[in-house]
Amino acid sequence: MKKKKVLMALSGGVDSSLAAHLLQEQGYELIGATIRGWTPPGWEDQSDDVGGCCSLSSVEDARRVAFSLNIPYYVFNFAQAFEDEVVIPFTDAYFQGLTPNPCILCNQRIRFGLLYRKAKEMGIDFVATGHYARIQKDASGLFHLLRGIDLKKDQSYMLYTATQENLSRTLYPLGEMTKEETRNLARERGIEVFNKPDSQDICFIPDGNTAGFLAGYRPGEYAGDIKYIDGRVIGHHQGFHQYTIGQRQGLGIAWPKPLYVLEICPEDCSIVVGERDFLYQSHLVADQVHWIAGQVQSEPVLCQAKIRYAAPPVAVCIKPSSQKDQVEVDFEQPLTAITPGQTVVFYQGDEVLGGGRILKV
Repeated sequence: MKKKKVLMALSGGVDSSLAAHLLQEQGYELIGATIRGWTPPGWEDQSDDVGGCCSLSSVEDARRVAFSLNIPYYVFNFAQAFEDEVVIPFTDAYFQGLTPNPCILCNQRIRFGLLYRKAKEMGIDFVATGHYARIQKDASGLFHLLRGIDLKKDQSYMLYTATQENLSRTLYPLGEMTKEETRNLARERGIEVFNKPDSQDICFIPDGNTAGFLAGYRPGEYAGDIKYIDGRVIGHHQGFHQYTIGQRQGLGIAWPKPLYVLEICPEDCSIVVGERDFLYQSHLVADQVHWIAGQVQSEPVLCQAKIRYAAPPVAVCIKPSSQKDQVEVDFEQPLTAITPGQTVVFYQGDEVLGGGRILKV
């Protein structure tokens, strides 16, 4: 039988490197590829490590893996598309008072978008990555996205925007493995990056200074008042884009009890603060909702949800909204710091049902 071709997304890290080895051992014909992302102005010549998984040093690590496997290797320059589809929406969201998740945008628009389109143009059957997630196909032909076995590394939260077509053409070789198993198997195979640390930061903000990046990318006057929850002005700040919901540090206000950011108001550049008890909410509205099965929910759904990547799933009731592509979510118990702009992802046990952007609480 003709070997199935796989476009293996190589990041230069241990996960994608081992995934490539495993797929080749299983008999797939691999073509390696790395996405070249976008570098912020002023950082172009300062470090090979700028860009995290898309950095020049990561490209070289990925190239060595491809060479060791004797497979073709490409670097796809998606820099302009990355700025248009990830960086600009990320920046727009912050100045709308939201706190966005750029990794989800990257998965949706760059990986599930451009990378899959490139694979189709090249006549390649599948796209594979080193994500910790699983895919199952049922008897009816419907594809299901499941959490990875290693719940500490499970990345299904980041993948909820996958379509049925995406899942039909995706391989996640590490979904049934733990991170420890991955590193051990990589060491046994002589993979040089077996102990390479995982990338943690936003790839296009090399120094981790989000506020500094935003101010430099879109200069302007964003200073304003700090208001207590009853409307009193109790201080001033140098830019509302420097804050996110639940933030305690950086307020510079003497108060009998610790204060936290409760709301960001870009219309007058103010932020609203209050004591911790005011952070708890039991209801949110989500927009840009995507259901993996492809069918919009017309009835209330009882399931679980996560409001951030590292949060545990909690019981919720999802209700249809009168607004298109929106749902209302009621939590069984109040949660702290539900943050507009972040993502709520819906689960039924291990299965990812879908998710959306948190619009408001």
